[in-house]
Amino acid sequence: MLKKILTGLLVILIIIQFIRPDKNESNDLTYDITTKYEVPDDVSHLLQVSCNDCHSNKTEYPWYANIQPVAWWLNDHIVDGKRHLNFSTFTKMPIAIQNHKLEETIEMVEEKEMPLASYTNFGLHKEANLSEEKRQKIIVWAKDQMTYLKETYPADSLVMPKRRK
Repeated sequence: MLKKILTGLLVILIIIQFIRPDKNESNDLTYDITTKYEVPDDVSHLLQVSCNDCHSNKTEYPWYANIQPVAWWLNDHIVDGKRHLNFSTFTKMPIAIQNHKLEETIEMVEEKEMPLASYTNFGLHKEANLSEEKRQKIIVWAKDQMTYLKETYPADSLVMPKRRK
């Protein structure tokens, strides 16, 4: 009986290897944050190694992303991450939302909620672990971009519209 169960699980594991999610590799930069905002090389590097796998249209996949069901789990994280913030489509959003997303970036980095622990656990993505100095670089950069928006746009255009009930 146990042999039949294990054989059945093995067959299922083999079959699911052929059911793969689409990869996040378009890398369309038409509305990328760098088209409108100054992103210094050091900050760009930090965003690349710590944020862009889940918050852009270009994910650098690790070897284990080819194994199901891990690929589904990773895809779910990427889809959810892009839903919250996508640097590749950043300038397509209204100015108020861009301002708000920069504010959220500051908050998430300050509170060490990003990058996710699951992204850096077990020595995975070591380069994504942000020291306090690296966190401060991202925070200062995002604050500078918010200052740029305040100096460039009318104050009322930076306020998030109230949600209708």
